[in-house]
Amino acid sequence: MSLSPATPVRRRVAVVGTGAIVSGSHLTALTALAGRTELVAAVDVDQGRLDAFRDLAGGTVTGYTSMGAMLDAERPDLVLIGTPPALHREQTVAALRTGAWVLCEKPLTLSLAEYDEIAAAEAESGAYASVVFQHRYGSGAAHARELIAGGELGAPRVAHCQTTWHRDAAYYAVPWRGRWASEGGGPTMGHGIHQYDLLLHLLGEWEEIRAMAARLVHDTESEDVSTALVRFKSGALATVVNSVLSPHEVSRIRVDCADATVELTHLYGHRNEDWVYTPAPHVAADRAAAWRTPAADVPSSHTAQLGGLLDAYDAGVRPPGSGPEARATLEFAAALYKSAFTGLPVRSGEIVPGDPFYAAMHGDHPVWAPKERA
Repeated sequence: MSLSPATPVRRRVAVVGTGAIVSGSHLTALTALAGRTELVAAVDVDQGRLDAFRDLAGGTVTGYTSMGAMLDAERPDLVLIGTPPALHREQTVAALRTGAWVLCEKPLTLSLAEYDEIAAAEAESGAYASVVFQHRYGSGAAHARELIAGGELGAPRVAHCQTTWHRDAAYYAVPWRGRWASEGGGPTMGHGIHQYDLLLHLLGEWEEIRAMAARLVHDTESEDVSTALVRFKSGALATVVNSVLSPHEVSRIRVDCADATVELTHLYGHRNEDWVYTPAPHVAADRAAAWRTPAADVPSSHTAQLGGLLDAYDAGVRPPGSGPEARATLEFAAALYKSAFTGLPVRSGEIVPGDPFYAAMHGDHPVWAPKERA
């Protein structure tokens, strides 16, 4: 449930990191939901970037170069984190311990071990931490999930999940990119994670994964392409491709069910028109007509996800994109890496404390683990 528009509660919000993702997507979301949020503070270690963000945000936004100082002074209700991935665990835990809810850019953590530290901080504080997986949100994704989960399209049988993007050498010249300790992995963690998170959202729990990964072009510690075969608990089989080597960029999901194929083709965000339903030959026209996407067209976006989080805050319940949901997506990434690097199939639930892939996505593998740089 959400509060009625007549009685809005404005949550005091702080942003940590003021780079492109915050000054673009997060600020846009806060502006769109200004009746429910008040941006009170911003944190960045770069004073010039911080000042530029405060000018862009307008209003009264207090600037800080220390997150600790901001939390002590402001005690915000909600903290939005858009810093490099290596900082996410520490910053999320710090915010939770003050009682603030958190919405953090992906990946929320660099490992399952770090994720479980956040889960422990949630339990201690009573606050919640969500990860930004905005492709789950919007009317098209909600409609597709409802149809699949409700059996309206018949049993899911075959699926394809494709993130084929292109990143050049200049992209990887940014010091924290392409390194396990600062990014957590390659396109499996930093790019394709949005699409296979949506695939998991549509198809539910997975059972087994067999994968491959390679470093074909870029001078990075992590991979620049990975592929996987996945068996879901429903019995459906899927392929997953994560690439930053693809000149023709596209993001795509296709799910073949007993009675219909549903396809999503886009790049960095989708609307209703990007979802296509093709009925099987035996399906009556009037039944297929009911699958059309909703009249309301809500794009996938940070705005849509933030709105859902605020609804949960108002209702006092765990927000979407947190807890077991978020952990399942991270576990999928860890399992993909483990299978790719060991050459063995990996089953859901097998990566536990003591497993090297629980502590780090590279699993201390002799070929893939980071080496000392001269």
